[in-house]
Amino acid sequence: MNIISNKLVKYAPSILSTTLLLMANPAQANPPIQIAQTFRPLPMDDPSLEMPSVSKLETEETMDQVMSVSQLSDVQPTDWAFQALQSLVERYGCIAGYPDGTYKGNRAMTRFEFAAGLNACLDRITELIAAGTSNLVAREDLAILQRLQEEFTAELGALRGRVDSLEARTAELENSQFSATTKLTGEVLFWLSDTFGDRAAARGESSSNDKTQTVFSYRTRLQFESSFTGRDLLFTRLQANNLSDLSVSFSTNTLMTRPGIDEADGNNDVKLDLMFYQFPIGDRAQALIGPIGVELEDVSTVLSPFADEGNGTISRFGRRNPTSFRGPTNAGVGFNYAFNDMFQINIAYLAEDPRPAEGSGVFNGAYSALGQLVIEPSDSLAFTLGYVRKYWVKNGVDITNGTGSFTAQDPFNGLPTTADNVGLQANWRVNEKFELGGWFGSSWARPETSSVDQDDVTIINGMFYLAFPDLFREGNLGGLMVGVPPIIVDGNNDVLEDNDTSIHIEAIYRFQVNDNISLTPGLFVITNPNHDDVNDAIWIGTLRTQFVF
Repeated sequence: MNIISNKLVKYAPSILSTTLLLMANPAQANPPIQIAQTFRPLPMDDPSLEMPSVSKLETEETMDQVMSVSQLSDVQPTDWAFQALQSLVERYGCIAGYPDGTYKGNRAMTRFEFAAGLNACLDRITELIAAGTSNLVAREDLAILQRLQEEFTAELGALRGRVDSLEARTAELENSQFSATTKLTGEVLFWLSDTFGDRAAARGESSSNDKTQTVFSYRTRLQFESSFTGRDLLFTRLQANNLSDLSVSFSTNTLMTRPGIDEADGNNDVKLDLMFYQFPIGDRAQALIGPIGVELEDVSTVLSPFADEGNGTISRFGRRNPTSFRGPTNAGVGFNYAFNDMFQINIAYLAEDPRPAEGSGVFNGAYSALGQLVIEPSDSLAFTLGYVRKYWVKNGVDITNGTGSFTAQDPFNGLPTTADNVGLQANWRVNEKFELGGWFGSSWARPETSSVDQDDVTIINGMFYLAFPDLFREGNLGGLMVGVPPIIVDGNNDVLEDNDTSIHIEAIYRFQVNDNISLTPGLFVITNPNHDDVNDAIWIGTLRTQFVF
């Protein structure tokens, strides 16, 4: 079917009425703007919008001529097209209603119905002209109609040619499309980076000269987005990369320098990276279930404009609160419910290794259980309050999820660990060109073993950012970020506390070359790496290129 025609005919009843009225009264040319609700983008149009076939048309309700607009029960004087309908009925008598006494002006109509209605009106006008009914068809109306025909002959001809061309191209795409239910998209990232400053002291390693080499990395993804009802989404992603870990001892020796796309094993193998199925439950709720690759950010709300590693921040810590939106995760379920336009809740349970093995399984292995309240008082202001309960098995502990100090990452030397995490977020879009926000997170971790008696360890982290959408050009993004990576501030009678405080300072500028290519130069600096003032500051510079198709 013709998708463009689909969307046009949805508004055809009102367009038809208003168009004919404008011929007689050009002063009515500006009806009020109608605002439509925006939904989550899906790969396929709703099949329910599909045009009826000819056999289906034969069973549709027939329409009867209307002699007065008051005969239409669903047309009110407050409707923006009321005057158009009233004029067409009273002056020309060419409006038809359904047998139940309704006009159904907001209902989608078929091309056949539109053609039939237009033809009926033109026939009626022709009859009035032939009968010489000058009191109904004024000479001024005929003159206006003739002038409009003459003035817009060229434009109408050009528009007809463009529509024909679009129909031909649409037909070609439909014949050669990948799938009737699936949309294929892709992304490729090129990542050129280097670090400047001495290697940090940590994990028994002393500080030394800069050992990091200039690296050129890539990551490629293919994404399959399938929809079977127009409101659901089956998402499957394949990925390959050669990303390196800058935190290793022969590089910077600190987790604080890890880049934003440092998310995979970096062995160039193509693998299934993410799969989930999302579907609605009624009008206000959605559910998500996935067997692999599902992150907490997939089942909750992240407010930062820099959260996407492909076109946002260049650092791992700068993307989002690491204790609220990172592991242990992999497979599980999520649910969200919108009470109204202001309040929404998100609930999820994700397991790290759902396989039937010792220390694994949906409920016997590492997991994350999340609850989050989203508050949006206006279109420009939003807050979230979230809680995540996490558990790690022995020798798999990563409380700060690859950020912060090494001590905060695993304070109990590999013992099974539980952590309660609370996170706050805020984002304020001051205007179209400027927004600000940030987050604060606090974690209380403890070893889950009877052989060790230790107090809870308190870990905090926070970030403040300024964002400049469309900076110098539409589609661009500038950003400044200042924060404190995860740091132990209390625990085990101060034995485990980090000595000093590191500050994360970052600046990026994404230049949108076109719809498919963007360039992002960025720079961030870590003072007192590993929260230790014996270490000199480390600078990380990056040039990232993103291709999407």
